Amino acid sequence: MFIVFASALLVSGFAFAAGPDDILGLWNTEERDAKIEIYKCGSKYCGKIAWLKEPTYPAGSKEGVPGTPILDHSNPNPKLRERPLIGLPILIDFLFAGDNLWNNGKIYNSDNGKIYSGKMTLISPDQLNVRGFIGISLIGGTTKWTRAKAGTRREDTEHL
Repeated sequence: MFIVFASALLVSGFAFAAGPDDILGLWNTEERDAKIEIYKCGSKYCGKIAWLKEPTYPAGSKEGVPGTPILDHSNPNPKLRERPLIGLPILIDFLFAGDNLWNNGKIYNSDNGKIYSGKMTLISPDQLNVRGFIGISLIGGTTKWTRAKAGTRREDTEHL
């Protein structure tokens, strides 16, 4: 019985091998409050915010004019604080390393304006683990993104 179980684990480990472009497309963040478009940038891979659940400042907002696009207020560079979040690059210059891994990239966190080292692992065709870290990969956090089903609902694509 153990040999059958071990064989099944071994075979399942090799069942999914990603190619370099398999991460391209639209991804839901874990909170499902944003969609990130991953695209080629030369020979590397980048990603930008393509959709936000709340793309504009709400009524009564103290951060911006209600009804206008939410901006990159936390950016440490004052000249970049007027950029809208939609279209903002957040995944920068990832390289495909094989074994379902893209690494040596940077991740911009618009919530705090910081840039982290990053790596991405394609767990399945529809699940991407995105890890940001400082220094070594052990010091950081991972979020699970799921592939977006484009065009399924109007509100999913109205801000693209």
